[in-house]
Order: sequence, then structure tokens, then C-alpha cells
Amino acid sequence: MATLNKASSLPRIHDNDISQDVISDQKLRGSGAIHVITGPMFSGKSTSLLRRIKSEISLGRSVAMVKSSKDTRYAKDSVVTHDGIGFPCWAIPDLMSFPDMFGQDAYDKLDVIGIDEAQFFGDVYEFCCKAADDNGKTVIVAGLDGDYLRRRFGALLDIVPIADSVTKLTARCEVCGQKAFFTLRKTCDTKTELIGGADVYMPVCRKHYVNNQIVIKASKKVLDSDKERAKPCVETVDVDPSITGY
Repeated sequence: MATLNKASSLPRIHDNDISQDVISDQKLRGSGAIHVITGPMFSGKSTSLLRRIKSEISLGRSVAMVKSSKDTRYAKDSVVTHDGIGFPCWAIPDLMSFPDMFGQDAYDKLDVIGIDEAQFFGDVYEFCCKAADDNGKTVIVAGLDGDYLRRRFGALLDIVPIADSVTKLTARCEVCGQKAFFTLRKTCDTKTELIGGADVYMPVCRKHYVNNQIVIKASKKVLDSDKERAKPCVETVDVDPSITGY
């Protein structure tokens, strides 16, 4: 009785039978990387990002830089460090639209994508997964991990579990000169997204973050109290129409 070899009965698939696009996609899948650079304000995140990007360029890799269109502090179409060092970029409202804005053919040829001020992008997790896992891109992401209240800021922390590396930078406390891990807001504004520089924020250590938060809260109470006292007192008076003529 003849036996049937199941393996031999299946049709063989040769490379010639698969489109080159599919083969190319398979080679790209899983070949990317995600690197995260984070820390408080004035810790050198953008400087570190630019250094990494320039290193990639020196290796002959194709690079594109993007930042949130919300950040217009120093230049609309450049990533600029607090020291004034700049690099041309695409200022965009969201990341998932970047391939179409950049041009799909040009995007396919990119090796590296740098993202600055990543905390402003709500779709950073989705984009990084797509770019690194499916498109084989190296994505270097820089942004704040926490806001001025030391709460998570945006979706940056969401990409930590899928990152190849995470670099946590520190600044120098403006009060004592020790390592600064936190960002202190110097104004009484309570909006989470308040874009500014040294006029609004300062890096501080734990001790001076806690102490200065107490001072800021006390100052806010005084300001609120002053505003309350400054409200005009309006008294309604009934006037005889015959007197005014109306």
C-alpha cells in the first residue's frame, strides 16, 4: 500500500512566487529599534537627541527629525536646544500623519526618525510600534516623563516597555547645584501644557522641589485672596426715570 508523504503533497512556494514587496516587508519587520531619552527640563534631552541624530548621519543613514507643532519657542521648523543649537525638522500635529506628509516613497527610504518634545504626541506609542516593528526604522524619542506636578506627561512613558533603551538624564538644581530630577513651574498657572523656557520653569532637586512647592502654593493663596478682595463691589440703585429722562 502506497504511503502519502504529507509534506511532499503540499505545493512548494519559491521566492519567485512571492512579490518583492512582501519579501521586503518581511525583512523590515522587527528590524527597527526604539530609544528613549527623558528627564526634566534643561537636562539636555534635545542636545542628546541631536547628538544621536548627527551620529547616525555620519554613518550614512537617512534621517528625518520631527517635533510637535505646539512648540514654537525658538523656531517653527527646527529643533533648537536651550543653548541655541538647531536642526531642521518637520513640525507636525500628530505622528501617524508623518509618512503621508513626508511622502510615502521618501518615508520608506528613511533609516532613522528623531522625535523631540514627544510628550505632546498622543499617538507616540502607536507610531513607534508601526515605525520600528513594521517598517524597520530606528526611532529616537526625546521628551519629558513628568509634568510640573511630577505626574506622567502625555504618552511618553507608554513606550518604555517597547523601547530598546531608556536614558534618564538629570539637570542641575538651580537652587543648590545638586542633581535635579524634577521640573518646577515658577508661575501660578495650572495648565498641564504650558510651553515656556527659563522664564516659566526651573530644574530642581527633590528637597527644593518640595520646599518651593510649599512657597508657590502659599503665594497662590495670597494671589487668589488679593484677587477676591480686588473684585469691584457693584450696588444696584433704583433711579427715578423722570430724573434721567429715560
